[in-house]
Amino acid sequence: MEWATLVATLGGGLIAIGGTVLADRLRTRQEHRRGLQGRRRDVYTEFIVAAGAAHTELRRLAQNGAEAIDLEEASRSALTDARIYEVRERLFLDASARIAGKGQTMFEHLRALRKAVAAGAGVSTSAFHDIYHPYLDAVWAYREAVRDELEGHALTPADFGWSAWDGRERCPHCAVPRADTVPGQS
Repeated sequence: MEWATLVATLGGGLIAIGGTVLADRLRTRQEHRRGLQGRRRDVYTEFIVAAGAAHTELRRLAQNGAEAIDLEEASRSALTDARIYEVRERLFLDASARIAGKGQTMFEHLRALRKAVAAGAGVSTSAFHDIYHPYLDAVWAYREAVRDELEGHALTPADFGWSAWDGRERCPHCAVPRADTVPGQS
């Protein structure tokens, strides 16, 4: 009888300790997931904000390019001053592989826009718009992927009454047929 009591007591103690360890492990795992999700949300937002600041400055340079003494330097400063390089590195550390890929694609299109502006492409030129609209498409693809990951439901162009993310259908420059695209003209 004494052994049965001792075995039952030890068994109960082991079950209690095992349950406590398991509960602590689950709580730690949940806290880690919440911390990672918070860091991801922060860096995802910081990345799109930095890209937006760089984009705004590049558009300003494309609008007023003649006023800039050195478009190459000014366009490089637009990206550096927006801290896009720094935030991109943080994105690579904390982002899921899917979001890091979408962010890199967006970054590459932003750099292509910077090169076009540095080369003197004005905001109303085809050279600007040929680069600008793929950049907008990449921005929205990034936003869509982030929302899908964090919220479980992504936005679609139809949510805004659009047919595509790239903005061409709403662009006054691109909506006007260019001489090189008008049928019957050469």
